[in-house]
Parts: sequence; structure tokens; C-alpha cells
Amino acid sequence: VVLTNPTTGGVTASYAMLGDVHIAEPGALIGFAGPRVIEQTIREKLPDGFQRAEYLMEHGMVDMVVSRLEMRPTIARLLKMLLKTPVAEKPLEPEILPPAVVNAEARPQA
Repeated sequence: VVLTNPTTGGVTASYAMLGDVHIAEPGALIGFAGPRVIEQTIREKLPDGFQRAEYLMEHGMVDMVVSRLEMRPTIARLLKMLLKTPVAEKPLEPEILPPAVVNAEARPQA
């Protein structure tokens, strides 16, 4: 699951935390309720960086923090590992799409 800024509310409570691998963008705000709501509820000051991607990675909620520029190659490496496919010697050209994407684009839209 890729967590972008912000990933909050019901998305975090349901879909976002169901993945096997959680990748977040640097500095992304990730949480169910916002920091102010939590502080008002527990009547305590939250630690610096609370609910930010880096804090969540340090505490085991996120597996890695990856910039958008590195997201595509990172996801490709993960998929190759998880699907047990050989790693390509050179990266795919941007205009070359996997067959599933080409087939999906060829289908008529409902």
C-alpha cells in the first residue's frame, strides 16, 4: 500500500493498513484522527513528528519511506521479490507497458 499525504480517517482505519508492505512518502501525515484532536482527547502534547511517515516507520507501522521519484522502481523491486520473477538487467522504458495495462486500456469503458 502506498500512503501519500494526507492519509487519514476511514482510509487509514480500513484499506490503508491492510497491505503486506506499507510504503509512505516522506513527511506524509498518516493517522485516523488529526494530531490536534488526539491532543485534546488525551490532554497531552504529542511527540514531534507524530503521525508523520518517518515516525511511523521508526515505530513499525510503515515499512519504508520513499520519495515519489523512487516510488516506481521501489514498487517494481518489491513486486519482483514477492512474485519471484527475475530482476531485469536494465529498467523498463517508460513507454513500455506491461501486458495487463495494455489490455486494460484496450477494453471499452462502461
